[in-house]
Amino acid sequence: MTASRTERKSHDGRSLELLLNVTHFPRDFNAAALWAGLTTFIWFASGMVPLQIAVSGQLGLSAAESSSGIFIVWFTSAASSLVLSLYYRQPLPITWTIPGLIYLGTLAGRFAFSELVGANLMAGLMIVALGLLGIGGRIMEWLPLPIVMGMFAGSILEYVTRMVKATVEDIFVAGPAVAGYLIGRVVGRPGLPPMGLAIIFGGIAIVLAPEGSPRRISWSFPDLVMPDIGFSLPAFVAVSLPMVVLSMVLGNVQGLGFLLAQGYRVPVRPVTVLVGVGSVVNAILGGCPAIVGRTAVAILAASDAGPASGRYTGSLIAAVLTFSIALAAGPVTSLLRILPRGYVLALAGLAILSSLQEAFEKAFSEKLRFGALVAFAVAATPFSFVGITSAFWAVLAGFLASLLAERGELLAHWGIKGMKG
Repeated sequence: MTASRTERKSHDGRSLELLLNVTHFPRDFNAAALWAGLTTFIWFASGMVPLQIAVSGQLGLSAAESSSGIFIVWFTSAASSLVLSLYYRQPLPITWTIPGLIYLGTLAGRFAFSELVGANLMAGLMIVALGLLGIGGRIMEWLPLPIVMGMFAGSILEYVTRMVKATVEDIFVAGPAVAGYLIGRVVGRPGLPPMGLAIIFGGIAIVLAPEGSPRRISWSFPDLVMPDIGFSLPAFVAVSLPMVVLSMVLGNVQGLGFLLAQGYRVPVRPVTVLVGVGSVVNAILGGCPAIVGRTAVAILAASDAGPASGRYTGSLIAAVLTFSIALAAGPVTSLLRILPRGYVLALAGLAILSSLQEAFEKAFSEKLRFGALVAFAVAATPFSFVGITSAFWAVLAGFLASLLAERGELLAHWGIKGMKG
């Protein structure tokens, strides 16, 4: 009885704090946070949704499966961001892992979709466990980031090469999309995101193309589909383990680290647990794991977003707008049957250019560069050995290469002194 009463009081206290924080919103709100929230939403819609469309097509998903996956990842992202940002009054945007989705796309044809769903479910449960035990951060620190980044860069390189090929083969549609992206990069204004211009320029080219004609888009509520769930050891090794690394190292660790650098007292454990729970829910409806959005944090928690005490209001604005993406999952998936293949491939390649650039910088700018190079070369070579794809072997090969040629740097990374390579 006492425990139940204490738990009820704790729940009431959290609810009261949420209500009090709602009343603080008008006082904390500012124009800089508003623009940061709008910019974040534009990035979600123009930079991330096209990638979902491309990978859904690559995996051969039906319209209903695509709609379900898009809906659930954006709905859980918006809901989690709203609750966390309001409760802790910090810009805590939750999204889904771009690197993880890209990685899943590279596995098309190697695993059944049911196996990918099961592997994502296992990854979510592992993230929850790591969060509850409080050891997630330490495990991620043990994994050398350069080697992981080398593996990641090799895994996604084909997206860029396919973009180049699509641009050459369909210059009149993919070409304008690439041109729009380059103009956005040259202008460098938040209000003119490169991916937004790429979508607009390419879209205009499609309409003006001789064979282009308006086609009907199905406007409907999102489908909710629970796909078959399959479990296999090869999928666990090749998907679940890399997905935990890609989600936590590329997302949570970097996103939360930026918040710490901005002076926030970040609730690492609760955020990690909620991200894991969101990942489990996403997997059940065919979505990919959740993360603390690195790009969103960089926009919402930067000094340009106004006073530190009011930056969470920008996160709230972005979260509310994000619900519209979830509810538009039906018409979004209709585009899979309408958009030219060259246009989709161009947008997918452009959307991951910044991720590829960042991966190269982190893999080759500091230590363990030889191990990162070996990991990159192995991951960039598509193969499967004993049922396990090259990405897993890339990490092992990178470890071995560093152990042989960069032993001192590798041991120093683990905090072991007294041995030199």
